[in-house]
Amino acid sequence: MAQPILDIQAITTCYGAIEALHEVSLHVETGEIVALIGANGAGKSTLLNSISGLNPPRQGRIVFDGRDVTHLPPEEKVRLGVSHVPEHRQLFSTMTVWENLMLGAYHRYRKTPKHQLDADLQRVFRLFPRLEERISQLAGTLSGGEQQMLAIGRALMAQPRLLLLDEPSLGLAPLLVKELFQVIASLRDQDVTIVLVEQNARVALDIADRAYVLETGRIVLEGMAATLRTDPRIRAAYLGGHMPETSKQT
Repeated sequence: MAQPILDIQAITTCYGAIEALHEVSLHVETGEIVALIGANGAGKSTLLNSISGLNPPRQGRIVFDGRDVTHLPPEEKVRLGVSHVPEHRQLFSTMTVWENLMLGAYHRYRKTPKHQLDADLQRVFRLFPRLEERISQLAGTLSGGEQQMLAIGRALMAQPRLLLLDEPSLGLAPLLVKELFQVIASLRDQDVTIVLVEQNARVALDIADRAYVLETGRIVLEGMAATLRTDPRIRAAYLGGHMPETSKQT
């Protein structure tokens, strides 16, 4: 069996004396979309922060592509191929769309030929045409949906192999959520592996291959996304009871 691109081994992560994650273990195979679902405060964002290096675990190991990266700083993980789109986007609001996108490629800007950077930029614009229309606009003046597109586009400019997405649908209208998740699903076909934290469990499970359920810093359930969508416990806790059957997006 091929080695997973991400292997998390019994990590415990704390905020001061408060234990936010307790001996969490999971794995992500290359080319998968893996969803993390759970209530607010369950530890989902903390898990992404642990993976990206923003809040390293106190115990346990994080292995990326066969290498122990547990205590590497975030910028080194970006160079290895891990990009994190944080909750609330955290764009540079007084900089333009183009400038924000170029910052995503900061670690490769000086050594990457201009034509390659231009090709990466065009890839982002194919995914999010509205960003090209607003290339000179300040990020802080964009709509919420456009800001989320920019945050994802900025992460893609780093050419990640593993993309960590934290609540991409937060504050967006349903139509924009549908559009955004179609793009996220398409990234799987572009050799980008995704770990998705999403409060909207319905849309997360609809595009994910597998999922883990977190409660109070522990994984309490895991399995194929299609199976979890029909699990009575998941339907009752996160899907509002009965959910009509829909086909999985690809």
